[in-house]
Amino acid sequence: MPTTRVDLHVKVLDDDAVRQAKSAGVDVLVYAPHFTRLPDIRERAAAYSDDDLLVVPAREIFTGSYRDRKHVLAVGLDSPVPDFVTLDGALTELDRQNAAVLAPHPGFLTVSLTPADVEAYRGRLAAVETYNPKLLPHHDRRARRLADVHDLPEFGSSYAHLSNTVGDVWTAFDAEIESEADLVDALQSGVSRSVEHRNGPGHRQRRLAEKLHLVYENTWEKVDRLLLSGMEPTHPRHIAYDGRFDDVAVY
Repeated sequence: MPTTRVDLHVKVLDDDAVRQAKSAGVDVLVYAPHFTRLPDIRERAAAYSDDDLLVVPAREIFTGSYRDRKHVLAVGLDSPVPDFVTLDGALTELDRQNAAVLAPHPGFLTVSLTPADVEAYRGRLAAVETYNPKLLPHHDRRARRLADVHDLPEFGSSYAHLSNTVGDVWTAFDAEIESEADLVDALQSGVSRSVEHRNGPGHRQRRLAEKLHLVYENTWEKVDRLLLSGMEPTHPRHIAYDGRFDDVAVY
């Protein structure tokens, strides 16, 4: 039976990231950068895909407000979905598009689906993330218990914001995945898989670097976005969305 290694969530995509993925034996990268519209993600993903590495475009959608945002990762989108909409509004649209909806870093701070959310929306979720280098071991154990309680498949990702971390974590699917549609089908059908990752001093150092980046991302970078930047390109009231999400927008 073929096995496909998928790093199911990266934020960075450049030559170094691609080299890291290939050296780790990763076959598929899921590219979901923050605050970037789907057409731009698709264009960049296509530019970095080749015969050895498939890059699948995706969106980590920020539902809710900055103060209480809950992230969901959507794979297999047909059309753009903005950030800063209600969780139910986002999930309704993702259902309409038949996208695979994943719960990244569940229960982490104020940026994730809570255990109550996972219970309430269990039927709309394809998998729960159970290993993420940015998190501490007890976070991962809690996520595994959450997936087990609700009988949801697991996934792991490098959640790489830094190129060196790409490919440090992967989900090994017992299936041949050669396209975006293949990945969506594997996720939604619950194909057998295992969550695997590198070990050793290098992995620990890269985990630390990612944690330090998380601190930066949620302090100075966030201040810059809130105070110095204009409307995000994924804001629901951006002209690109033509008012389609006004009824579920939180801003």
